[in-house]
Amino acid sequence: MATDRKTPNYGRRILWLAVFVAILFGGYSAGWYYLADQLVVRAKSTIADMNRNGVTVECDDPVVHGYPFRLGVYCDRVAYANAGEAVGMTAGNLRTAGQIYDPMRFVAELDGPATVDTPNNGSLKFDWESLRASVRWARPLPQRVSVEGGGVSASTSTGAPLATIGAFEAHMRPNGQDLDLASSFKELALDPTLVDGRSVPAFSGESDLTINGGVDLRGIEPRDLRGRSGTIRNAELTVGGTSGVTVSGTFAIGEDGLIDADLKLTVRDPKALSAALAEAFPEKQREIGNVSSALGFMGSDPTLPLKIERGRARIAFFKVGDIPPL
Repeated sequence: MATDRKTPNYGRRILWLAVFVAILFGGYSAGWYYLADQLVVRAKSTIADMNRNGVTVECDDPVVHGYPFRLGVYCDRVAYANAGEAVGMTAGNLRTAGQIYDPMRFVAELDGPATVDTPNNGSLKFDWESLRASVRWARPLPQRVSVEGGGVSASTSTGAPLATIGAFEAHMRPNGQDLDLASSFKELALDPTLVDGRSVPAFSGESDLTINGGVDLRGIEPRDLRGRSGTIRNAELTVGGTSGVTVSGTFAIGEDGLIDADLKLTVRDPKALSAALAEAFPEKQREIGNVSSALGFMGSDPTLPLKIERGRARIAFFKVGDIPPL
């Protein structure tokens, strides 16, 4: 028995699907370019707002890149100057980006070299192989801020070398009302001209600490820490990969900037550490040797109490020195 059912028109369905995709793609593209234009307008407006009270901020030829899934402002050159504080900085290409599907995360890359003008040290030059930052936005502070770089070198305005760093990174995140900070660097080498011609071995370090009630800090500067307290979970300085010192404990900074702290100081491989220090400070070789011998009786990795009271530091019963106010 014959049926009257019609054969599906697959060609028409494909045509309508193609029309739908074209409209969807065209609408998305139009929306992306609209947001890109608005981003450039917002960037220029923000820069204009910052250029006041002796502050100058520059972003040469700002354009937006990243189509189709990213939005980011690119600048051919960036510059900052503060006439009141006599500081300034110029650097190369700046590239920023945020994912369309993850708008709360933001990344930026900056190309060197950079010139930094300071009131006390004149003009310094920095260069690097990589320098990148990432931020995950939230209120009142971002959920996380990270900066990392590698192959960093510093020199004077005449090109005389000062220091190099193999790699570094720094991280910040709120933890309730507290603020967690962590950082590390590898292979920091100081040029002999920076340390009176001494031969100082390359060293590395890392830190992990919490600032109590730190979420209301306006910035991580020494004066912002006055009246604050916190915990150092680990602060480590390593020489030669095996020897070094590690500090942990609690600290408090008075309104006058003086430090009080109750810390533990661990010396790893005292013999290797004393050898490195004696090479860097040959005039103190005898004193360094005496300290090394004393530590040797306490084991391979001796731990000592480090107390700081009103800026006066002592290890056990021995006075180390005074720490100036922050």
